[in-house]
Amino acid sequence: MKSTSPALAANVQNFDALPDTAFVRLPTVCGMFGIAPATAWRWAKSGRLPTPRKLGERVSGWNVGELRRALAPSKGAS
Repeated sequence: MKSTSPALAANVQNFDALPDTAFVRLPTVCGMFGIAPATAWRWAKSGRLPTPRKLGERVSGWNVGELRRALAPSKGAS
């Protein structure tokens, strides 16, 4: 298994300090959910993860507030 880069570890560790309006890139999403990039895209397509937004021609990012809601336990779960 590939080791986590120091920059990625810092992004995941500082996730709680980001405002809900911020955006994070794919490596941070993968680190937050413990998934591979292909899984992140598959989950976004199926609705399990929020849909990323185009931030540039070749750059997509996920909204932090939407990711927080996806990480939160669902209401009514025991």
